[in-house]
Amino acid sequence: MQRYQQMFARLAEQQRGAFVPFVTVGDPGPELSFEIIKTLIDGGADALELGIPFSDPIADGPTIQNANLRAMKAGVTPGISFEIIRKIREYNADIPIGLLLYSNLVMARGLDTFYSQAAAAGVDSVLIADVPLHESKMFRQAAMAHDIAPIYIVPPNVDDDDLRAIASYGRGYTYLLSRAGVTGAETKAAMPTAELIARIKAYNPAPPLLGFGISTPAQVTDAIASGAAGAICGSAIV
Repeated sequence: MQRYQQMFARLAEQQRGAFVPFVTVGDPGPELSFEIIKTLIDGGADALELGIPFSDPIADGPTIQNANLRAMKAGVTPGISFEIIRKIREYNADIPIGLLLYSNLVMARGLDTFYSQAAAAGVDSVLIADVPLHESKMFRQAAMAHDIAPIYIVPPNVDDDDLRAIASYGRGYTYLLSRAGVTGAETKAAMPTAELIARIKAYNPAPPLLGFGISTPAQVTDAIASGAAGAICGSAIV
Protein backbone atom coordinates (compact mmCIF):
# COMPACT_ATOMS: atom_id res chain seq x y z
CA MET A 1 0.00 0.00 0.00
CA GLN A 2 2.92 2.34 0.63
CA ARG A 3 3.72 2.42 -3.07
CA TYR A 4 0.47 4.32 -3.73
CA GLN A 5 1.26 6.82 -0.98
CA GLN A 6 4.74 7.36 -2.38
CA MET A 7 3.40 7.74 -5.92
CA PHE A 8 0.77 10.32 -5.00
CA ALA A 9 3.27 12.26 -2.88
CA ARG A 10 5.74 12.36 -5.76
CA LEU A 11 3.08 13.44 -8.25
CA ALA A 12 1.84 16.15 -5.89
CA GLU A 13 5.37 17.58 -5.74
CA GLN A 14 5.47 17.51 -9.54
CA GLN A 15 1.96 19.02 -9.74
CA ARG A 16 0.63 16.38 -12.08
CA GLY A 17 -1.88 13.57 -12.05
CA ALA A 18 -1.39 9.83 -12.29
CA PHE A 19 -1.68 7.98 -15.57
CA VAL A 20 -2.71 4.38 -14.90
CA PRO A 21 -3.05 2.03 -17.88
CA PHE A 22 -5.14 -1.13 -17.64
CA VAL A 23 -4.37 -4.33 -19.52
CA THR A 24 -5.39 -7.96 -19.14
CA VAL A 25 -2.51 -10.11 -17.91
CA GLY A 26 -1.53 -12.74 -20.48
CA ASP A 27 -3.08 -11.01 -23.50
CA PRO A 28 -2.32 -12.08 -26.19
CA GLY A 29 0.09 -14.58 -24.59
CA PRO A 30 2.32 -14.71 -21.51
CA GLU A 31 5.60 -13.60 -23.10
CA LEU A 32 4.21 -10.77 -25.21
CA SER A 33 1.99 -9.63 -22.33
CA PHE A 34 5.07 -9.20 -20.14
CA GLU A 35 6.80 -7.19 -22.86
CA ILE A 36 3.71 -4.98 -23.33
CA ILE A 37 3.54 -4.22 -19.61
CA LYS A 38 7.28 -3.47 -19.52
CA THR A 39 6.72 -1.02 -22.38
CA LEU A 40 3.92 0.71 -20.44
CA ILE A 41 6.25 1.11 -17.47
CA ASP A 42 9.10 2.38 -19.63
CA GLY A 43 6.69 4.75 -21.38
CA GLY A 44 5.86 6.54 -18.13
CA ALA A 45 2.93 4.75 -16.48
CA ASP A 46 2.65 5.90 -12.87
CA ALA A 47 0.84 2.74 -11.74
CA LEU A 48 -0.59 -0.40 -13.33
CA GLU A 49 -4.11 -1.79 -13.22
CA LEU A 50 -4.14 -5.42 -14.33
CA GLY A 51 -6.98 -7.80 -15.07
CA ILE A 52 -6.88 -11.55 -14.45
CA PRO A 53 -8.42 -13.44 -17.42
CA PHE A 54 -12.01 -14.47 -16.75
CA SER A 55 -14.70 -16.08 -18.89
CA ASP A 56 -17.52 -13.69 -17.96
CA PRO A 57 -16.20 -10.14 -17.31
CA ILE A 58 -19.59 -8.51 -16.82
CA ALA A 59 -18.28 -5.01 -16.10
CA ASP A 60 -16.29 -4.85 -19.32
CA GLY A 61 -17.15 -3.89 -22.86
CA PRO A 62 -16.22 -5.86 -25.99
CA THR A 63 -12.60 -4.69 -26.19
CA ILE A 64 -11.60 -6.01 -22.78
CA GLN A 65 -13.89 -9.04 -23.11
CA ASN A 66 -11.90 -9.99 -26.21
CA ALA A 67 -8.64 -9.46 -24.33
CA ASN A 68 -9.86 -11.93 -21.71
CA LEU A 69 -10.74 -14.46 -24.40
CA ARG A 70 -7.34 -14.12 -26.10
CA ALA A 71 -5.51 -14.66 -22.82
CA MET A 72 -7.63 -17.68 -21.92
CA LYS A 73 -7.13 -19.13 -25.40
CA ALA A 74 -3.39 -18.78 -24.79
CA GLY A 75 -3.81 -20.91 -21.66
CA VAL A 76 -3.32 -18.12 -19.13
CA THR A 77 -4.63 -19.14 -15.70
CA PRO A 78 -4.65 -17.17 -12.43
CA GLY A 79 -1.48 -19.04 -11.46
CA ILE A 80 0.28 -18.02 -14.66
CA SER A 81 -1.04 -14.48 -14.17
CA PHE A 82 0.66 -14.31 -10.77
CA GLU A 83 3.90 -15.56 -12.34
CA ILE A 84 3.76 -12.73 -14.90
CA ILE A 85 3.00 -10.19 -12.17
CA ARG A 86 5.94 -11.48 -10.14
CA LYS A 87 8.21 -10.86 -13.13
CA ILE A 88 6.79 -7.35 -13.46
CA ARG A 89 7.54 -6.67 -9.82
CA GLU A 90 11.10 -7.93 -10.28
CA TYR A 91 11.43 -5.60 -13.27
CA ASN A 92 10.21 -2.57 -11.31
CA ALA A 93 10.23 -2.55 -7.52
CA ASP A 94 8.44 0.79 -7.09
CA ILE A 95 5.44 1.02 -9.41
CA PRO A 96 2.07 0.35 -7.72
CA ILE A 97 0.37 -2.75 -9.14
CA GLY A 98 -3.39 -3.13 -8.78
CA LEU A 99 -5.64 -6.01 -9.77
CA LEU A 100 -9.16 -5.56 -11.12
CA LEU A 101 -11.00 -8.85 -11.21
CA TYR A 102 -14.13 -10.80 -10.29
CA SER A 103 -15.07 -12.57 -7.08
CA ASN A 104 -15.25 -16.06 -8.64
CA LEU A 105 -11.51 -15.92 -9.26
CA VAL A 106 -10.88 -15.05 -5.63
CA MET A 107 -13.24 -17.61 -4.12
CA ALA A 108 -12.04 -20.43 -6.39
CA ARG A 109 -8.59 -20.19 -4.78
CA GLY A 110 -9.87 -19.37 -1.30
CA LEU A 111 -9.77 -15.90 0.23
CA ASP A 112 -6.58 -16.26 2.23
CA THR A 113 -4.78 -18.22 -0.47
CA PHE A 114 -5.65 -15.67 -3.15
CA TYR A 115 -4.50 -12.65 -1.17
CA SER A 116 -1.40 -14.47 0.05
CA GLN A 117 -0.43 -15.29 -3.54
CA ALA A 118 -1.20 -11.75 -4.67
CA ALA A 119 1.00 -10.30 -1.93
CA ALA A 120 3.82 -12.72 -2.77
CA ALA A 121 3.65 -11.63 -6.42
CA GLY A 122 4.01 -7.97 -5.44
CA VAL A 123 0.41 -6.77 -5.78
CA ASP A 124 -0.48 -3.53 -3.96
CA SER A 125 -4.26 -3.36 -4.40
CA VAL A 126 -7.28 -5.44 -5.37
CA LEU A 127 -10.59 -4.19 -6.75
CA ILE A 128 -13.31 -6.84 -7.05
CA ALA A 129 -15.71 -5.49 -9.65
CA ASP A 130 -18.80 -7.55 -8.83
CA VAL A 131 -18.85 -7.29 -5.01
CA PRO A 132 -21.18 -4.57 -3.66
CA LEU A 133 -19.93 -2.28 -0.92
CA HIS A 134 -22.11 -3.84 1.75
CA GLU A 135 -20.93 -7.37 0.93
CA SER A 136 -17.24 -6.52 0.88
CA LYS A 137 -16.22 -7.05 4.50
CA MET A 138 -14.57 -10.46 4.17
CA PHE A 139 -12.64 -9.38 1.07
CA ARG A 140 -11.52 -6.17 2.76
CA GLN A 141 -10.36 -8.00 5.86
CA ALA A 142 -8.44 -10.58 3.83
CA ALA A 143 -6.78 -7.83 1.81
CA MET A 144 -5.74 -5.86 4.86
CA ALA A 145 -4.38 -8.99 6.53
CA HIS A 146 -1.90 -9.27 3.66
CA ASP A 147 -1.09 -5.54 3.43
CA ILE A 148 -3.06 -5.18 0.20
CA ALA A 149 -5.22 -2.11 -0.35
CA PRO A 150 -8.95 -2.83 -0.82
CA ILE A 151 -10.22 -0.60 -3.63
CA TYR A 152 -13.79 0.70 -3.79
CA ILE A 153 -15.80 2.03 -6.70
CA VAL A 154 -17.68 5.33 -6.44
CA PRO A 155 -20.57 5.37 -8.98
CA PRO A 156 -21.98 8.67 -10.29
CA ASN A 157 -25.16 8.30 -8.19
CA VAL A 158 -23.44 7.43 -4.89
CA ASP A 159 -25.18 8.60 -1.72
CA ASP A 160 -23.54 10.19 1.31
CA ASP A 161 -23.76 7.08 3.48
CA ASP A 162 -21.88 5.01 0.91
CA LEU A 163 -19.33 7.78 0.40
CA ARG A 164 -18.65 7.80 4.11
CA ALA A 165 -18.20 4.02 4.15
CA ILE A 166 -15.94 4.02 1.09
CA ALA A 167 -13.75 6.71 2.63
CA SER A 168 -13.50 4.65 5.81
CA TYR A 169 -12.86 1.25 4.20
CA GLY A 170 -10.81 2.07 1.10
CA ARG A 171 -7.04 2.30 0.85
CA GLY A 172 -4.59 3.04 -1.95
CA TYR A 173 -6.91 4.93 -4.28
CA THR A 174 -10.64 5.33 -4.94
CA TYR A 175 -12.02 4.23 -8.32
CA LEU A 176 -14.35 6.99 -9.50
CA LEU A 177 -16.71 5.98 -12.31
CA SER A 178 -17.07 8.60 -15.01
CA ARG A 179 -20.41 7.05 -15.99
CA ALA A 180 -22.61 4.02 -15.46
CA GLY A 181 -22.37 0.95 -17.70
CA VAL A 182 -19.41 -1.13 -18.84
CA THR A 183 -15.84 -0.22 -19.68
CA GLY A 184 -14.93 0.85 -23.17
CA ALA A 185 -13.51 3.61 -25.32
CA GLU A 186 -16.56 3.01 -27.51
CA THR A 187 -18.66 4.86 -24.93
CA LYS A 188 -17.18 8.20 -24.02
CA ALA A 189 -16.85 9.25 -20.42
CA ALA A 190 -19.34 11.77 -19.06
CA MET A 191 -16.83 13.82 -17.12
CA PRO A 192 -17.89 14.57 -13.54
CA THR A 193 -18.03 18.16 -12.39
CA ALA A 194 -15.55 19.65 -9.99
CA GLU A 195 -18.43 19.93 -7.52
CA LEU A 196 -18.99 16.17 -7.53
CA ILE A 197 -15.33 15.43 -6.92
CA ALA A 198 -15.27 18.07 -4.18
CA ARG A 199 -18.22 16.28 -2.56
CA ILE A 200 -16.32 13.01 -2.66
CA LYS A 201 -13.16 14.59 -1.27
CA ALA A 202 -15.11 16.04 1.65
CA TYR A 203 -15.10 12.54 3.15
CA ASN A 204 -11.31 12.30 2.79
CA PRO A 205 -11.14 9.02 0.85
CA ALA A 206 -8.04 7.57 -0.75
CA PRO A 207 -7.16 9.73 -3.80
CA PRO A 208 -9.77 9.40 -6.58
CA LEU A 209 -8.75 8.06 -9.98
CA LEU A 210 -11.27 8.42 -12.79
CA GLY A 211 -12.06 5.38 -14.94
CA PHE A 212 -14.55 3.98 -17.52
CA GLY A 213 -14.54 5.46 -21.01
CA ILE A 214 -11.25 7.35 -20.65
CA SER A 215 -9.72 7.17 -24.12
CA THR A 216 -8.07 10.51 -24.99
CA PRO A 217 -5.36 12.72 -23.45
CA ALA A 218 -7.92 15.53 -23.25
CA GLN A 219 -10.15 13.39 -21.01
CA VAL A 220 -7.23 12.70 -18.69
CA THR A 221 -6.47 16.43 -18.55
CA ASP A 222 -10.13 17.24 -17.85
CA ALA A 223 -10.30 14.64 -15.08
CA ILE A 224 -7.29 16.13 -13.31
CA ALA A 225 -8.59 19.67 -13.81
CA SER A 226 -11.84 18.57 -12.14
CA GLY A 227 -9.90 17.48 -9.06
CA ALA A 228 -9.19 13.81 -9.70
CA ALA A 229 -5.74 12.55 -8.72
CA GLY A 230 -5.40 10.88 -12.12
CA ALA A 231 -7.09 8.59 -14.61
CA ILE A 232 -7.26 4.90 -15.48
CA CYS A 233 -7.33 4.08 -19.19
CA GLY A 234 -8.13 0.56 -20.34
CA SER A 235 -9.94 -0.10 -23.61
CA ALA A 236 -8.02 2.52 -25.60
CA ILE A 237 -4.75 0.87 -24.49
CA VAL A 238 -5.94 -2.73 -25.04
